[in-house]
Amino acid sequence: MSGKASVRFLAGSLWTTLATVAVLGLLSVAVAVGAFGLTASGGTTLFFVIWWTTLFAVLPFGSRSQVEAGEVSAGTEPGAPAVPALREKAIWTSLASACILVIAAAVMPLAGL
Repeated sequence: MSGKASVRFLAGSLWTTLATVAVLGLLSVAVAVGAFGLTASGGTTLFFVIWWTTLFAVLPFGSRSQVEAGEVSAGTEPGAPAVPALREKAIWTSLASACILVIAAAVMPLAGL
């Protein structure tokens, strides 16, 4: 199963999406705390900030507007996404954020966090 298919499978329900996001977050924070000396609260806070920043970077990927898709729903903005795929984007955001957190903890001296 490819990465894209795996993410699509995990995004199949709300609960698997939430569990995937939570597990990725906890694992990355555990690595940052154990290997690089961050505190649990500092690692969690840093992950949260990175996650929200990354979400806004990931949201436009793969989005097609209703006009581009040829399916404009009455009463909606034509530029709104036809299929937003927010669960999949939450998982991709968590994967990217986990990598960014571990890299940031390894590269930058985050003393006191």
